[in-house]
Formats: sequence, structure tokens, C-alpha cells
Amino acid sequence: MPNPVMLRQQKYLFLLLVPGMLYFFIFKYGPMYGVILAFKEFNPAEGILGSPWAGFKYFRRFLEMPSVWQVVYNTLRISVLKIVIGFPAPIIFALLLNEIRHTRYKRFVQTVSYLPHFLSWVVIAGLIFQLLSASYGLYGYLCNIFNWEPQVLLSDPNSFLVTVVAANVWKEMGYGSVIYIATIAGIAPDLYEAAVMDGAGRLKQVLYITLPSILPTVSIMFILRLGGILDAGFDEIFNLYNPMVYGVADIIDTYVYRIGLADFQYSFATAVGVSKSLVAFVLVVGANWIVGKFSDRSIW
Repeated sequence: MPNPVMLRQQKYLFLLLVPGMLYFFIFKYGPMYGVILAFKEFNPAEGILGSPWAGFKYFRRFLEMPSVWQVVYNTLRISVLKIVIGFPAPIIFALLLNEIRHTRYKRFVQTVSYLPHFLSWVVIAGLIFQLLSASYGLYGYLCNIFNWEPQVLLSDPNSFLVTVVAANVWKEMGYGSVIYIATIAGIAPDLYEAAVMDGAGRLKQVLYITLPSILPTVSIMFILRLGGILDAGFDEIFNLYNPMVYGVADIIDTYVYRIGLADFQYSFATAVGVSKSLVAFVLVVGANWIVGKFSDRSIW
């Protein structure tokens, strides 16, 4: 039980929690009422509560449809590629940035690297279309110079995957490095001074001081990232894909959007979304348990 005296003394600090709590209650917990749709034979005329119960009908349908498993495979492939390439990128960028000694140049690089995060995927998709256009983009210009045969890259499955992963890394690398830069800034300077006195160069300082010091943060971020492995990025895929690349680009989120809002299969779409959330929950708990077994750096 919280101490009443402490509550009175720090009431203004607790008031700062109110906007955040309202956000989660309104936009996160409130919509969970709609989860009931996954177990209903939804009829808009009867409403959610008035519609008859369907049990686990739509969950069984989700497990039995071959097309759904292709969507799950696409989601896992894109997410794994983003983890393998995109997760280490902010760490490496933070380590490189930490080695820059020119303060003004360092701040300039940080600012420029943060900017893409604040651009919407609609804007970034427009930039990508312009750059990769075979008619008037940079890609088409290079094809004319080197006499290459121009192709529609975003209609080619392999090129599409490379473009999506590269765009995601470029957009999020700078902003994702913020937490690692802050962690590195908190490392005691005495450790580096002692290492210099022992004759350690910059590489050894990074390997034996910087990396071990940020490892707890890396572990926690990896657990959280693993929990979102079924979230391959609706915004970027939706703004970049087309029917030519549905075979590799159609992920769970775009599939749910299409069958739920375009085809009006609300109950089935909800069942797919609930299944995705359950898998993500299991992954977070499992990853946290594994990390906790081998170290003391788990979330709880």
C-alpha cells in the first residue's frame, strides 16, 4: 500500500502520470473490448454483444487456411531480417558516434540521423518511389549512365525485401541509438583512464569497457524487440507494396486490414490479431525467462 504522507508530498509528481495513464486506458485498454469479436458471429445490425457466439471457429479457420501461413511466413521473414540487420545497427552507430571527438560535428551527425524517424512512412514511401523510378528517379539516371537495363524494383520480390529492410534501418537507426548513447555517456570515465594507463587502445576499450557496460540495455531492448517479431511494420509495407509482391510482402497486419476493413470479415480479422498478440506475449515471457536463466539482466 502506498504511504498517504508520500502521496501528499509528491502529489504533483503523481499528477504527471495522469496523461500517460489516460493514453493507455483510452487507446490501449479501452479497445480491448473489441476482442470479443473474435468469439462472435458478428452482425453489425445486432452489435457486438447482440451477435451470436461462434466459439473458437475463427481461430480454427486461422490455423487451417494455407494462405494464412504464407502471411505468417512473410511476417517472420521480414521481422527476422530487420532484427538481424536493424537491431545491431543503432548499437554500432552509437559506438562509432562515441568515438567522434569533434563536438560540433558529432552533434550535427546526431541531429541528421534522428530526422528520418520523425518522417511518416507516407513521405518516405514517396521519396523511395522517386529515387527508384526507372523513368525519372536516381535509379533511372544511373541506368542511363551505365547502360543498365532498368527494372521496376518495387515489383520484384527480392528487391522489395531489400528496399523495405534498408529503408527501415535508415529511418530508425539514428533514433534507436539514443538510448545506447545515453548509456555510454553514463559509463565512469575512470574506467577508460585506467585502461589507457594499462596500454589499451580504442578498440580494446570498446570491447572490454563500452560493450560490457551497455550489455544490460542491449538485453532488455532485444527482449522487447523479440516480442514484436510478428509486427513487421504495417505502415511501411502498406505504403510500398503492390499486388506484384503480395507473395513476399503480405504480412499479418496488411492481411488483417484487407480482410477486416476491405472484405468486412471483422470476426476473422480480430481472431488473427488476437493470435498475433498471444504469440508476442509468449515470446516476451519466454525470452525474458531465457535471459534471466543465464544472467541477471531480465526485465523482471
